[in-house]
Amino acid sequence: MSVIVLIPAAGMGSRMGSAVHKQYLTLAGRPILAHTLALFDDHPAIDHIYLIAPAAEVAYCQAEIVNRYRFAKVRGVVGGGKERQESVRNGLAACAGAAGDIVLIHDGVRPFFPTTLLEPLLATAARVGACLLGVPVKDTVKVVAEGRVAATPDRATLWQAQTPQVFRYELLAAAHRRAVEDDFFGTDDASLVERLGEPVAILHGSYRNIKITTPEDLVLARAFSKHQEIPTT
Repeated sequence: MSVIVLIPAAGMGSRMGSAVHKQYLTLAGRPILAHTLALFDDHPAIDHIYLIAPAAEVAYCQAEIVNRYRFAKVRGVVGGGKERQESVRNGLAACAGAAGDIVLIHDGVRPFFPTTLLEPLLATAARVGACLLGVPVKDTVKVVAEGRVAATPDRATLWQAQTPQVFRYELLAAAHRRAVEDDFFGTDDASLVERLGEPVAILHGSYRNIKITTPEDLVLARAFSKHQEIPTT
């Protein structure tokens, strides 16, 4: 059995409002994406990593991220698609996984994932078939339709999904095939597996495991990095 990591980093980052794509912005002296890759390149449980980059930036990512920071487990840089789901599907095709392999998907702009949670994630995914990280929501959530509150769901039942999301290879591949057949686009990979009627386990993650998407997220990330939450150069 191999453990394969797919790192989707093909987004344009329009919400960041920066001329530089968010994954290349500097955090503690290195690009955010380099910090994220280091989490898995340095971990003994990981066998292979595939980085999924914008199609026009494959060569750049290979030279300026993979080669420059000497990531030994990165087996390839794959061109992404228009949507994140398409990018992950491209990564699945490139990694050529087999039955029994485990595939871990982690956002390229989540550099604060606590790797102490990696072993429980892998073990749960191997047993159940699918597992993700999440945290209970802190705020009251409203369902809104046409500018008016339609409902207030019970906050005790609501969790905010994070990555990594981990799957048995054959289950994730089947979920992506079904999504293509049905022309369905989900907001994460777990939602594709849910559509198959398969169980998806969830483990308590960390509120520090933020996805750096907006300028406010970057401010918070830089505050975390000052307290040595990620390795520095």
